[in-house]
Amino acid sequence: MGRSWVSFLLLLTALFIVADCGSIGVNYGRVADNLPSATKVVALLKSQGLNRVKVYDTDPAVLRALSGSGIKVTVDLPNQQLFAAAKTPSFADSWVQRNVAAYHPHTQIEAIAVGNEVFVDPHNTTKFLVPAMKNIHEALVKLKLHSEIKVSSPIALSALQNSYPSAAGSFRPELIEPVFKPMLEFLRTTGSFLMVNAYPFFAYESNTDVISLDYALFRENPGVVDPGNGLRYFSLFDAQIDAVFAAMSALKYDDIELVVTETGWPSKGDGNEIGASVQNAAAYNGNLVRRILTGGGTPLRPKADLTVYLFALFNEDKKAGPTSERNYGLFYPNREKVYDIPLTEQRLKDYRDKRSPVAGGGTGRVSKSRPGNTWCVANGGAEKEKLQAGLDYACGEGGADCHAIQPGSTCYNPNTIEAHASFAFNSYYQKKGRQMGSCYFGGAAYVVTQPPSAPRSFPLIYSMGIASFLPDTKHQQRTTGLLEEFAPNCNGFV
Repeated sequence: MGRSWVSFLLLLTALFIVADCGSIGVNYGRVADNLPSATKVVALLKSQGLNRVKVYDTDPAVLRALSGSGIKVTVDLPNQQLFAAAKTPSFADSWVQRNVAAYHPHTQIEAIAVGNEVFVDPHNTTKFLVPAMKNIHEALVKLKLHSEIKVSSPIALSALQNSYPSAAGSFRPELIEPVFKPMLEFLRTTGSFLMVNAYPFFAYESNTDVISLDYALFRENPGVVDPGNGLRYFSLFDAQIDAVFAAMSALKYDDIELVVTETGWPSKGDGNEIGASVQNAAAYNGNLVRRILTGGGTPLRPKADLTVYLFALFNEDKKAGPTSERNYGLFYPNREKVYDIPLTEQRLKDYRDKRSPVAGGGTGRVSKSRPGNTWCVANGGAEKEKLQAGLDYACGEGGADCHAIQPGSTCYNPNTIEAHASFAFNSYYQKKGRQMGSCYFGGAAYVVTQPPSAPRSFPLIYSMGIASFLPDTKHQQRTTGLLEEFAPNCNGFV
C-alpha cells in the first residue's frame, strides 16, 4: 500500500513537471543558396522532435511542406509591407487570406510576427507598426481565426532604455506613448504575447572582462544579486528577460506573456568576436534547452514558463556582416549537426555540457566602461549603394541603435546618406568594442582618431551596448555625461 502511494506521488510529480515546462522552437532562416528543400527541412525538424518553427516570410513551398506535419508555425509580415498593412485594411485582408487562411489549419499557423525589430529598421517603419498589427488582427477576426492565431511583433533588447539591474528595466522613453502602450494594450486585449529577441552573446563579447563566461552560458556560477529587487541571477539570459518583464510591469502590463522569438550563440566568428566557438555555442544552446524544458520561469516571474526559438536552424551563407552572422546554425546545409545537443526533454537525460577550454573572465556583472579614442565614419568616396547596404546592415542585423537618425529625431539632420551611415557605422563599431574589422562595411567606412562633430550619438551607442548594463544609475549618468562632452549636437557628423 505504501509503495503504491509513493508510486502514485511520483507519477503526479512527473505529470506536473511535464505540464509546467516551457517549449523549444527554431528559426528557419533562408538567406542562403545551398539549403535543402522545404520537404527535407520538415523531415529534419520532425527527426529532431521540434514541434515549433518560425519563418521570416510566407513562402508557399515552405508552408505547403509544413502541411500535416503537426509542427506549429509562426509566419512573418516583412517590414517592407508595414506601410501598406497599416494604411490599407484591404491589403491586410488580402495578405491574411493569401498567406494564412489559404494554408491554415492543415499548416498549423499559430502566430503572425508583424515586422521584425521594427525600431531599428532604417526605413522608419515604427509609426506603422501598431496600426498594421491591428489591421492584421481584424483580418483574422473576419475569417474567425483570431482565437487560433495571435498577432505580435519581435522587439530587440535595444528597445530598452535600461536593462541593468533587471529590476530597473524600462523601455526607451520616446517609444512608450506612441508605440509600447498601444501595443501592449493590443496584446492584452487580444490575449497575445510580446515577442522578444535576446542575445546574451552580444553583451558577453563586448564585456568579457566583467561578464563571466559561465554566467553567459548557464553554467554553475555564484550568481549576481540584483540590487533593485534582491533576487539572485545565475544566467545573463534570465537577467535580460526579467529586464523586459520589469519594463512591462512599469507600464502596468505585468499580465502579458513573453515569447523569446530569437536567441542563440555563433559557432564561429572573426578574431575580434570573442566567445564565438563551437564549444560555447553548444554549451549555450544545450544548457538553454535544459533550462527551458525542465520548467520554471525567471527569478522575477517564476511561473512564467517560456517558449524560446533558437536562432537558427542552418548556417546561412548569404548573410552580410561579420563571420558570426553566417554561423548561428544548429545544422550545416547538408543537414549534418554543427554540434550535438538535445532538443527534446526525452534526450536531455544523456546530455552533458562539455566545458570549453577557453576560460571566461569577469565576475558575472558588468561595470562602468570608458569611451574609446577611435571612431568609425563613412567613406565619402564610397558609392551610395555601398553606403546604403552598410547602413541597412548596421541598423538591422548588426543591432546598431539608429533611432536618433529617424525623421524628427535628434540626429536626423543633416539628412544625407553619408551622415546617417557615419552614425550607424560608429554605433556598430562602438558596440563591437572598437575591435579590428568592425569598421569596414565593404570599404565604405574607416577609423578616425579625432571625435566626429556629432557625438550626441555616443550616449545612444553606449545605452544599448555598455551603459545599459552599468551596476548603478549614478555610474550610467556619469558615463553618459562624459560622452556628451564631445559635442553639443549631431550636425556635421560626416
